[in-house]
Amino acid sequence: MRIDLVSPGTGELTYEIRNIVNVAEKLQKYGVKINWENIGDPIVKGEVIPGWMKEIVANAAADDATWGYCHTRGVLETREFICDMTNRRGGAQITPEDIIFFNGLGDAIAKIYGCLRPEARVLMPSPSYTTHTLGEIGHAHAAPALFRLKPEENWYPDLDDLRNHIKYNPNICAIMIINPDNPTGMVYTEKTLREIVAVAKEHNLFIIADEVYTNIVYNGETAVPISDVIGDVPAISLRGISKEFPWPGSRCGWIEVYNGHDDPQFQKYVNLILTSKMNEVCSTTLPQTVIPAIMQHPGYAGYLAERIASYEKMSNITYDFLKEVPQLQVNRTNGAFYMAVAFKAGLLTNRQSIPIANSEVRDLVNGLVNQPGVSPDKRFVYHILAATGICVVPLSSFSTPLQGFRVTLLEKDENECRRIYSTLAEKISEYLAS
Repeated sequence: MRIDLVSPGTGELTYEIRNIVNVAEKLQKYGVKINWENIGDPIVKGEVIPGWMKEIVANAAADDATWGYCHTRGVLETREFICDMTNRRGGAQITPEDIIFFNGLGDAIAKIYGCLRPEARVLMPSPSYTTHTLGEIGHAHAAPALFRLKPEENWYPDLDDLRNHIKYNPNICAIMIINPDNPTGMVYTEKTLREIVAVAKEHNLFIIADEVYTNIVYNGETAVPISDVIGDVPAISLRGISKEFPWPGSRCGWIEVYNGHDDPQFQKYVNLILTSKMNEVCSTTLPQTVIPAIMQHPGYAGYLAERIASYEKMSNITYDFLKEVPQLQVNRTNGAFYMAVAFKAGLLTNRQSIPIANSEVRDLVNGLVNQPGVSPDKRFVYHILAATGICVVPLSSFSTPLQGFRVTLLEKDENECRRIYSTLAEKISEYLAS
């Protein structure tokens, strides 16, 4: 083309959670059976949606009103229902005007970062979920600003590192957290959240809290919503039904804005987010419509509790196998349905490999991992995929210098979970010894 079409560096951005699917699908053609441990889709892993929930959706689909546009902010009755749930907790109080629905949180994330001026930066955890970092990088056309999560301390945030980034980077306008966290499964303590809010207040920042997993917590932990501790600091909470119902194909999420009218600049920013949504008229009506009926159904609480118990069990099985590999830093996950595992420093190299019986598969993987710039953990992940069919994601793809991998905890069959992670633990030792 006569001019460059994208900003320097942005054309090389990748979404490895999905990118590895392309490789796995090629391996399937060579007879490799894939265990999909790369993406947080409970449906792919065999989650069966209860009949009562399908009936609610079917009845709503039979109503002609669900086929039309809704208010740009979202279905009023649903926003009133969400307000009531939030306000009953006794923290920050909101009205239906403080809620905006989106076509999934990916849509919300794109608009949250896209509506900031390029010089305004959002400080993010490292490792961090790819959609957030890509959204922030895309708006700023620069490397992300990151504070460290500590694998040696259950992935809790390094608050000194957070404070230093804010102190020495005057362009930081907000702090982003994911609670419970993706990719680590860490759950923020109330004390830590209050400290982060205090830092935001001191430096006149706002907070972005991705809380899509807020009701998926186990091992005795509790996720404290940011609304409970935010005080008078401006904030945006991101929520949705893709993980909780679960209905990822609905592409239905929303933001809740706290203290949205207390700062003129923040109010102007939120209005711009709303205006950008107006360009699309609204988000999909049907999924919004059924939220109150599903959440108030007598079977909902028990169904969610059953799923959470399954994640807890798979979390502990996964942890018990991987903790026995001395070269790994492994923490028990307490929320969401992911586990991030880091290799101890310096153990991964660009020379290690693992036997791959099928010569065509071996040639394909060698062609991928021997390209310039392939990180050691991506090399590891592709070898494991080819040798075992276990599809995980390299940890370095989550904006961290740490080398490792992320897995999901969505397997429904306990025996299969044991097989997958006993195999993975065995092959890790074999790979490192090569």
